[in-house]
Amino acid sequence: MPRCGTTRLDHRAASILKDPPGDNTSNPPAVTNAKAGAPNLGAVASVRGSVVDVRFEDHLPPIYSVLRAGDDQRFVIEVLAHRDARIVRGIALTPTQGLARGMVVTDSGGPLKAPVGKAILSRMFDVFGNAIDRQAPLTDVEWRSVHRPPPALVRRSTKSEVFETGIKIIDVLVPLERGGKAGLFGGAGVGKTVLLTEMIHNMIGHHEGVSIFCGIGERCREGEELYRDMKDAGVLPNMVMVFGQMNEPPGSRFRVGHAALTMAEYFRDDEHRDVLLLIDNIFRFIQAGSEVSGLLGQMPSRLGYQPTMGTELSELEERIANTDTGAITSIQAVYVPADDFTDPAAVHTFSHISASIVLSRKRTSEGLFPAIDPLQSNSKMATPGIIGERHYTLAQDIRRTLAQYADLKDIIAMLGLEQLSPADRTVVGRARRLERFLTQPFFTTEQFTGLAGKAVSLKDALDGCERILHDEFKDVSEGALYMIGAIDEAKRAGTPGQTATAPAPAPKPDPKLPPASGPQSQPNAAPKLQAAP
Repeated sequence: MPRCGTTRLDHRAASILKDPPGDNTSNPPAVTNAKAGAPNLGAVASVRGSVVDVRFEDHLPPIYSVLRAGDDQRFVIEVLAHRDARIVRGIALTPTQGLARGMVVTDSGGPLKAPVGKAILSRMFDVFGNAIDRQAPLTDVEWRSVHRPPPALVRRSTKSEVFETGIKIIDVLVPLERGGKAGLFGGAGVGKTVLLTEMIHNMIGHHEGVSIFCGIGERCREGEELYRDMKDAGVLPNMVMVFGQMNEPPGSRFRVGHAALTMAEYFRDDEHRDVLLLIDNIFRFIQAGSEVSGLLGQMPSRLGYQPTMGTELSELEERIANTDTGAITSIQAVYVPADDFTDPAAVHTFSHISASIVLSRKRTSEGLFPAIDPLQSNSKMATPGIIGERHYTLAQDIRRTLAQYADLKDIIAMLGLEQLSPADRTVVGRARRLERFLTQPFFTTEQFTGLAGKAVSLKDALDGCERILHDEFKDVSEGALYMIGAIDEAKRAGTPGQTATAPAPAPKPDPKLPPASGPQSQPNAAPKLQAAP
C-alpha cells in the first residue's frame, strides 16, 4: 500500500527532493505563488521512528506548523526545528507506519488547533479535536491554536479563596485554592487516580462552572469508566474530556494537555465561567517530552530528562491562572518514579503548584485511606488570614500531635506503650484517633469495599478534630472512628443506651464496646487498626 502511494506521487516528490541549482536561498517567485493561494508542498526526506525530516523548496513553514501527508492526509507532523534553508524536522503526532521517503507533504499553514464553543460540552475528544464518543460530528465550533500565551500579570486576580472538596484530611490540613493548582504526588498504586476520581464526584455535582478532564498517557479503560460514571451521575452536560492514551505516539501525548487548556481558556475568557481542570497524569506529559527530546537527538540532562523540561512544563502550567473574568482550578495527579521525591519531574512540578498532597505507601499498607501523609503535605492557603484563626490553630495542633506520635513510634516499638509517661500516652491516643477519623469511605470505591461513600463538610471535619483533641472520645475504641463521615457516627457505633461523651455508669464501659460495627468493619484493616501497640 505505501509503495503504491509513493509511486503515484513520485514525479512531484522527485522535483522537490533533487538539489536546486545555485545557492540555497528561497525563491521570491515561489513565495509569491504561495501567498496567492497555492499550497506549500514538500517531500519526506527521511523517517526515523516518529521523527520526520521534510524538504521544502518554496519556503519553510514556521515552528509548530502542522504538516499532513498520505492519500487521506492521515499522517500529521508538527514542525519542531529548522535543519537548514530547505529541511524542517518534525515529530509525528500519528503512527508513522506506511509513511515513506518521497511522499508529498502539505503545509496546513497553521499550528495544531482545538475546538472551542458550547457544542464541545458532554463530548470526548482526542488531541486533534476529533470526537471519540461515537456521537454526531461537531457543529458550530471555533478552532483555536493550542499554543497560546499565559494571561498577563495585570489580568490575574490576587484574591485567595478556599475550594472545598468534601474530603476531611484535605479540607482540614491541605486546603485547596480556587484558581490554584493542586498536585497529588505518589508512586504507583497508592491511590492517585482513585483520589482524583473522588474529587470529581464530590466537586462536580455542586460546581457551577465547567469541568474538563485531561487524560495524558493513561489507560483507555479509566477513561471509559469515568465517562460512564459521569453520565450515570448526570454531570456530563457540563463536562469535557480530552484523552491522549498511553498507546499513542509521544507527540500526541505531549500536545493533549495544550488542547485541553485551550478549551478551558475559552470558558474562562469568553464565557466568564469557572473551570475545574483535572489532569491525570502530569508526569506522562514530562515523559512524552523526554521521548520527543530523545527522538530529536537532544543531549539528555540529569536522570535522562530533556534539557528543556522546565520550559515545557512552565508553558503548560502558567496558562492555568485566576483572572478577572474567571478561574481555572487545576488538580493534577503526579506520578513519582520509585517514590523518589527528589526526582527532577517531581521537583519541577512542586514549584508550580499551590497545594502538595503527598500519598504515602506506608499509610496505604496500614489501611488508612485516603493514604495522604499529613506531615509531608502542605498548602500555601493554610494561613490565618485566609482560612481563619480557628481553622489554622486546629490544623497546627493536629500536625503537632501527629508529629509527636511519629517521634514516639520508635520508643513504643522498643519498650512498649507502658513505658511512656501519662502525657505521652495521651498524645498517642489522640494521634491514633485522629488518624482513624481522617480516613473516609469513597463513593468511587463502594463496589470494592462495601462501604457507603461519605462527603463531609469543612465545619463537621473541624468539629470532629477539635473534639478528639479535647479528649471527648478517649473512651471510644479507635475502630469506632475508622471509615466514618461526621464525628457523631462514632457515638452511634457505641454501646446502645449510652454515648461516648456521657458519664459512664459502669467503671469499665470501654470493654463493652463492640470491636467493630457498621462502616468500620473492614475485613483487612479493622483488626490491624484496633490492635494495641
